[in-house]
Amino acid sequence: MTGSTAASFTADDYRARMERAARTAAEAGLAGLLVAPGPDLVWLTGYTPPAVTERLTLLVLAAGQDPVLVVPALEAPDAQKAAGAPALTLRDWTDGKDPYAATTALLDASGRFGISDNAWALHLLALQQAVPGSSYTSLTEALPMLRAVKDAAELELMTAAGAAADATFEEIRNVPFAGRREAEVAADLDRLLRRYGHEQVDFTIVASGPNGANPHHEAGGRVIERGDMVVLDFGGLKDGYGSDTSRTVHVGEPTDEERRVHDIVREAQEAGFRAVRPGAACQDVDRAARAVIAGAGYGEYFIHRTGHGIGVTTHEPPYMIEGEERHLVPGMCFSVEPGIYLPGRFGVRIEDIVTVTEDGGRRLNTTSRELVIVE
Repeated sequence: MTGSTAASFTADDYRARMERAARTAAEAGLAGLLVAPGPDLVWLTGYTPPAVTERLTLLVLAAGQDPVLVVPALEAPDAQKAAGAPALTLRDWTDGKDPYAATTALLDASGRFGISDNAWALHLLALQQAVPGSSYTSLTEALPMLRAVKDAAELELMTAAGAAADATFEEIRNVPFAGRREAEVAADLDRLLRRYGHEQVDFTIVASGPNGANPHHEAGGRVIERGDMVVLDFGGLKDGYGSDTSRTVHVGEPTDEERRVHDIVREAQEAGFRAVRPGAACQDVDRAARAVIAGAGYGEYFIHRTGHGIGVTTHEPPYMIEGEERHLVPGMCFSVEPGIYLPGRFGVRIEDIVTVTEDGGRRLNTTSRELVIVE
């Protein structure tokens, strides 16, 4: 992931991201940001450490202060190769020395900092001990929209990831389903996603028959039978940016009820998509999709939010859910994925990634949302 993402952006791109992050942190009343290895560090610097270890690696950002990346000395050569390295200062530390001295010298002794959600407790506790007047809040809580609005280059990568997932679906619909285990079809999805350029596959849900009523079913040993509805939900990272799409197929001819439920979900998904526009609240997308399903009498069987953000991870803010009043902004990318789940019987989910445009929304997944018949 590191190489492909780094190749897509320049040091100036990463410099602008770090400056914006530091400025946004200051506007939020924070003294700065502390960014540990993970998606935020990749997005801000283009750097992924060669291994996740107990050794401290931390990016320190603060308004009016040059970005500093604290790294173990043995990993400094790798950090220097990152695309964003020219936009920051590297400060290394060697084994046997205090790894926190290089960091604490950069901190406001009484400041409140946003810190990566995935930072090790070991490091956070050590910083609190070294700078007892400091305090910390999770980066997602403090700046939930840090990565939410994508620029043109990011949208190009998101579009390509969506096209790769679509190509995967166009092939998977032609493989045999009946008589094969869910795990075998899931392996086909993994193989196809990688063939179409994904360096990382995050999930390949194949939920057949009654398993389709579990939105996060793990593909397993159940043999798919004729007459089964099968929920397919798959995605991962291509060139560092996420794909995520769901389609529901049927093995052989469906019943009238199965067609009706699928049509309701398709109409709900379309309603959710039509609700996407600048200035609308995130919850408006959820309300639009949910109203269709509730109006058809299946409201109690739509058991999850309508969508989640996506970018350098496949799940991130913003979330399309009741109570989320944050407004949609051009460049945001998120899923629209209503579903109906009938316990012990079957489930249906239809999902596209959508980006907000200047006057509405654009789907990044364009495969048919009609019920597809497979063999």
